[in-house]
Amino acid sequence: MNAILLVASGGAIGSVARYLVGVLMARAFGTAFPYGTLTVNVVGGFLMGLFIELLARRFDGSPELRLFVAVGIMGGFTTFSSFSLDVAVLWDRGELATVMLYVFASVILSIGALFFGLWLARLTS
Repeated sequence: MNAILLVASGGAIGSVARYLVGVLMARAFGTAFPYGTLTVNVVGGFLMGLFIELLARRFDGSPELRLFVAVGIMGGFTTFSSFSLDVAVLWDRGELATVMLYVFASVILSIGALFFGLWLARLTS
């Protein structure tokens, strides 16, 4: 139960941060291009890399801290950071074919699933 509370509270922080970045980017640059999402994904990837290297590896961060920050805050901010970390872990293991498969499958299948969901919902309306 403690793990769920850590993830949930971190997720709330990350989600609010994602929303605020989206609002700020829309105000600054308009909505013709998804600057908010792009910013969140890039910043999230950077922060996940920084966090994992510094806290989880160098300073031996506790499992609770990892749950709160990596899964909770970063997961609420952007799941792209988790995806990016998965790619880095596979890359570090030298599993280049798996990296390519994972990237391709994640992007293509996720976008395909979204379009399928849109199609299905439109079909029934």
